[in-house]
Amino acid sequence: RLRLHDGKLIKDRRYHLRTYPNCFVAKELTDWLIDHKEAPDRETGIRLMQKLMDHYIIHHVCDEHSDYKDAKLLYRFRKDDGTFPLSKDVKVFMRGQSLYEKLVSAEDPILKVREENSVKYQRTFLGSEMIDWLLQEGEAASRKEAVELGRALLEHGIVQHVSNRHHFFDSNILYQFWINFRRRRRLTELLNENSPRALSESPDSPFCLRKLNPEQGNTSFLSVQPNKEIKIVSAVRRSSITSLAGNSNPYFSPAPTLVFPPVAECNPKSVLKRPVTNEELLSPGAPYIKKTLTIVGDAVGWGFVVRGGRPCHIQAVDPGGPAAAAGMKVCQFVFSVNGMCVLHLDYQTISSLIMTGPRTLVMEVMEAIE
Repeated sequence: RLRLHDGKLIKDRRYHLRTYPNCFVAKELTDWLIDHKEAPDRETGIRLMQKLMDHYIIHHVCDEHSDYKDAKLLYRFRKDDGTFPLSKDVKVFMRGQSLYEKLVSAEDPILKVREENSVKYQRTFLGSEMIDWLLQEGEAASRKEAVELGRALLEHGIVQHVSNRHHFFDSNILYQFWINFRRRRRLTELLNENSPRALSESPDSPFCLRKLNPEQGNTSFLSVQPNKEIKIVSAVRRSSITSLAGNSNPYFSPAPTLVFPPVAECNPKSVLKRPVTNEELLSPGAPYIKKTLTIVGDAVGWGFVVRGGRPCHIQAVDPGGPAAAAGMKVCQFVFSVNGMCVLHLDYQTISSLIMTGPRTLVMEVMEAIE
């Protein structure tokens, strides 16, 4: 939407003696999607725009068409005419995005790479440090209001305690932004989603192996580096944003002792009930069967996490990802990757093999016979 505004595709247009503000011509937009490599062909472009219509992001200026037609018809982003449905979840998400942009653009940013228990974390801040910043910038009127805002962001998966063990407190506990709002999303990612995903299953979740060459740190998953950044401008009315930090909203949990189960710790506990050796796995009559899986990676990744070594096992599988669709399950052992036996390798090496290989991944796994 912002790029279309910058390119003057969205503008006031006159039709039948009436002026329609902030709209675009469907046919021109389809051309733009192809020219800017956001869609490979017109059919894909139409499907993408239909997806935006289905999610109440764009609509026909007179609401006379419920589908997106590749014609000289006028459509508009609901954010540009005030009809975008601002649910509580959307408000929290957009508030988090607005704060993130303000934080990373600050002259003296509080978001830094910090270390805890010999593990480095990106985009981190101290709870008390964030409270001070929110008050200083006028984002909250009191420390209590700022804490409630922090809790809302945490409960929606936008920020988290670095090891996911604490709620948000006005203290020296270390937190991090769980979502990298500056990672450039491609429109085609929308077509890989059959249903809306929770924030915890966002493209920055631990269920996504990415195709790049990251630094091999002691992290629980390999995340993607942001592509070229685009300018993000908050277009939400100030009143709708600040209304989040209400006085006694029952949505925010006041319990100071709330503890969360570790969802994505940096060194998660193995899902295996006991260690298994290669000798045991390959011995005659062993209760394991070999399966071949063909996994076609999407715009996000392949959707699984490998752990351990000699042999490695599947630690986690995104239930909505390509790996799950191909039949991958937790606790399977990795036998080969693209025809190469990997029983003698550790998970870092296997992850590197996957990410430097083709998008279509052929894996042989060994699964225990129930």
